[in-house]
Amino acid sequence: MRSSVAPRTTGPRTVSAARRWAMLAAGTGAQAATAAMVTAPSFLIPELHRPVADGGFGMSLAEAGLVASASMAGMMCTLVLWGLVVDRRGERFALLTGLVVTAVGGAVAAVLAEPWPMAAALCFAGIGAAATNSASGRVVVGWFPPERRGIAMGIRQTGQPLGVGLAAGTVAVIAHHHGIGPALWVPTGATLLVVALVALVVLDPPRPPVTPGARVVNPYRTDRYLARIHGASVLLVVPQFLVWTFGLTWLVDDLGWSPGVAGLVVAGTQVAGAAARIGAGWASDLVGSRMRPMRAVAFAAAATMGLLGLAAAGADGSPFVTGLAVVLLVIASAVTVADNGLAFTAVAERAGPFWSGRALGLQNTAQHLAAVAVPPLAGLTITAWGYGAAYALAAALPLLAVAVVPVAGERTVS
Repeated sequence: MRSSVAPRTTGPRTVSAARRWAMLAAGTGAQAATAAMVTAPSFLIPELHRPVADGGFGMSLAEAGLVASASMAGMMCTLVLWGLVVDRRGERFALLTGLVVTAVGGAVAAVLAEPWPMAAALCFAGIGAAATNSASGRVVVGWFPPERRGIAMGIRQTGQPLGVGLAAGTVAVIAHHHGIGPALWVPTGATLLVVALVALVVLDPPRPPVTPGARVVNPYRTDRYLARIHGASVLLVVPQFLVWTFGLTWLVDDLGWSPGVAGLVVAGTQVAGAAARIGAGWASDLVGSRMRPMRAVAFAAAATMGLLGLAAAGADGSPFVTGLAVVLLVIASAVTVADNGLAFTAVAERAGPFWSGRALGLQNTAQHLAAVAVPPLAGLTITAWGYGAAYALAAALPLLAVAVVPVAGERTVS
């Protein structure tokens, strides 16, 4: 990655507080809608896995997991490219273009409603969804001062668990009663609504003035700080996507819950996850560090996933253990997402205003490389050894992340 010529500063230098918070709301809504689109296929797994004789598609867990990962794969492949668009063309352009592509892909997937053709359309929707990650993050970092960025980014990051909650609370039950096509109109409709909101309120944040033609230093050449944040985030994202992808299926297949009730429980876990992200962001503003709270989250994620693995392994034998396992699933769903806003804010601050789009794209690409592998690999692990073993094995990765989080040398650039 080479240094690049700094773009010219455009747009207003200041906005009112009301406009700043309105843009945060729009960015959060964009993140929620695209998260709902990307994760909705995970909540179709019970229908894809259900035997054909019972009205399903008879796919193996590994095959269903592969379909579920199609939208994540599309997102992963284009995150850095969208980051470049943000750095070159601005946040508003990237947000609007990406949301339209997402809505088109979701509509086509809903119309097709057959696993493999649907997967191709969902991959296209994921390509559009990738735009919101860098663009909405840059809106927050660009318009909020450093002492408010942690909580502002924490609020923005609630878009992901809220979007997952929307998908969990609607997609599984609609798919069970009406088919997978109608279920996919939920995230598609949400995306269309957010397009209008973004068009109304979002402005490109200001960038500091630079000498015309000046070269911007590549932050990856100065030290390994950003690379270590990416590495720690990859390790922490595996348990997050494991409980997101297979939590509902575990409740339905192993514990015998109905898809509707299981979907409501999983949706509730996302509310807890949203609160955890806001709390972590607030704590980072309070202590003046993004990385120290991130290390604490890694410790908590390792402990929670280990306990969840033990409880899930014994859930069939005791109502108490079963109840404990469900409670731990809720806790794990909150703890494993609490680090995302911290890492995102730290990456944007360290990379600076002329590189943060690409840096945020690299951050999400690294995470989604791991996330795309989770559904098929976890499906094979669950088939061979059960849910408890899969959860327990995932606990080792946050422990490794503790050592990778770069606490020393933390500083704010932008």
